[in-house]
Amino acid sequence: MAKAIHMMIRVLEEQRAIDFYQTAFDLQVVDRLDFTDFTLVYMSNAEIAFELELTINKDRTEPYDLGDGYGHLAVSVDDLQASHDRLTSGGMNPRKIVEFAPDGQLVARFFFVADPDGYQIEVLERSGRFK
Repeated sequence: MAKAIHMMIRVLEEQRAIDFYQTAFDLQVVDRLDFTDFTLVYMSNAEIAFELELTINKDRTEPYDLGDGYGHLAVSVDDLQASHDRLTSGGMNPRKIVEFAPDGQLVARFFFVADPDGYQIEVLERSGRFK
């Protein structure tokens, strides 16, 4: 069974976004992953394990137009290959499995699948921080 684990939004100013979500929803920073070109900040609270992922692209200087800001729903599964096979057999056309390893260190294994309206859903293998 799939479990929803995070939602991603792109933000222009990291601290301004963190301050807003702390004030508005009592979300706290639970992890921060800094890479060469971008930073990921994970926020949550004691009420739920679901996280908000803030993505800060380091070369971005203009605010995001709501029409071009990429986002997704993410779920985690125990067996990524079995889930991929099941969706493929069901005619849902998942994209290929990817090993995400910026800067040479494996962060996650995942694939994306689109829902009938075109919304992208990230399916992550349960490991590391993605449980």
